[in-house]
Amino acid sequence: MFGGEQVKTIERGGFLLFLALVTLAMLAVVWPFAAPLLWATLAAIMFQPLYQRMLAWRKGRENQAALLALLIITIAVVIPSLIIGSMVVDEAIGVFNAFRQGRIDVAAEINQVVAALPASVQSVLTDNGFGNFAALRERAQEFAEESVGLIARQAVAIGGGVFGWVLAFGIGLYVTFFLLRDGKAIGPRIVSALPMADDIAARMAERFLTIVRATIKGSMVVGLVQGALGAVTFWIAGVPSAILFGLIMAICSLLPALGPALVWAPAAIYLLAVGEIWQGVLVIISGVAVIGMADNVLRPILVGRDTGIPDWMILVTTLGGIAMFGLSGIVVGPLIAGLFITAWKELAAQRGERGAEEEAEAGGA
Repeated sequence: MFGGEQVKTIERGGFLLFLALVTLAMLAVVWPFAAPLLWATLAAIMFQPLYQRMLAWRKGRENQAALLALLIITIAVVIPSLIIGSMVVDEAIGVFNAFRQGRIDVAAEINQVVAALPASVQSVLTDNGFGNFAALRERAQEFAEESVGLIARQAVAIGGGVFGWVLAFGIGLYVTFFLLRDGKAIGPRIVSALPMADDIAARMAERFLTIVRATIKGSMVVGLVQGALGAVTFWIAGVPSAILFGLIMAICSLLPALGPALVWAPAAIYLLAVGEIWQGVLVIISGVAVIGMADNVLRPILVGRDTGIPDWMILVTTLGGIAMFGLSGIVVGPLIAGLFITAWKELAAQRGERGAEEEAEAGGA
């Protein structure tokens, strides 16, 4: 009824269908832990050099080397992150409650800033139709409440699902241990199993690692440094909830061009307007000479080379990634953008090679 080739085609098609169904089923099973698995993978990639150093010290003892590396990661990264995160949550909840109780009134603060402006500036604003700030004040109040409320609601959600959070955290550490220990062997196996030519798979894998390192080092690390510098500056200047503002500054550092200035510039204007001159000057000097320069100094050192992704695409994909995947979207968004650009460049290169071969064949004929 069927020839040998047809039977092989049917069998291969059936196997591919089975493989697709099993893969989808596996993704559905592990999806609740997608975030900890992603961060475990990123941690294993970023801290593989640390594991190799531990392995060189404890030669032939892979488990001990992986445990030592995981211990260092936990003490140096995880525990400080949890402590700072809890402080941010406490400040966010406090600010949110202050909004709800009416102890913070953004509209009144804006009125105070406008009233502190010189009369000539107020006159210019009034003559150009900007004298009525009612709508702006109302929108600013709503924006501030919703922004802080989002952090507070997330904190309540985490607190309400402590067991799930602890389980995900434990799985993340557990998987990180094995990826640190076996990552060197797992990586090549995954690349060789990809359904594409070996050279293309190798370039995609290299691109993946480049984007991961650039995103974490060039975006997250630099953002955290700028946020920390901003928090220290605000603390010295006496700005309340300095750690919360530092976090917001770290998030804003993802935005090209303006970045942390979206936070420290309005704060400096407010301080100057209410008569706190040296505090406002301090924030301006720190914003320009310290916080702003941190990006220019650290990014070339940490990243080393460009990811090849335009700034506007990094912005859009980062925000879109955060909207879809939460905090993990900071990495997932640019990663998808980088692989998207690489894949299309690869297709264009292949078309160019085929066109050159066809021209050569036509010339030879």
